[in-house]
Amino acid sequence: MKEVIAIVRINMMNQTKKALSDAGVAAYFVREAQGRGKGFANPKVLAGVNQGYEEAAAVLGEKGKLYPKRVVTVVVEDEQVDDVVQAIIAVNQTGKPGDGKIFVMPVMDAVRVRTAEKGEAAIA
Repeated sequence: MKEVIAIVRINMMNQTKKALSDAGVAAYFVREAQGRGKGFANPKVLAGVNQGYEEAAAVLGEKGKLYPKRVVTVVVEDEQVDDVVQAIIAVNQTGKPGDGKIFVMPVMDAVRVRTAEKGEAAIA
């Protein structure tokens, strides 16, 4: 089993939910989050700040803020990972900074509380 964690833009959540459904994912979690990537600072603006331009410093201050995001967490069987990752990429990729990130991690075990089923049976 694997845990797929995707950080996506808020305005892409409806498309992401549909893509997960189309990929055969019935269960997932979504959390509100705030964050920023490393690519949000324009090198020309940074140069202006270093030269003492107040306007550049004001613009840079805006770029350092945190942006609202959504964190989608899905636990799937190993065979589903590529389909889930590709589905998320297909609807979230614009080619611009802020498209998000996807992390894939191993899951050692899962237990369904209602029935005490373990392993892949707990997530099926």
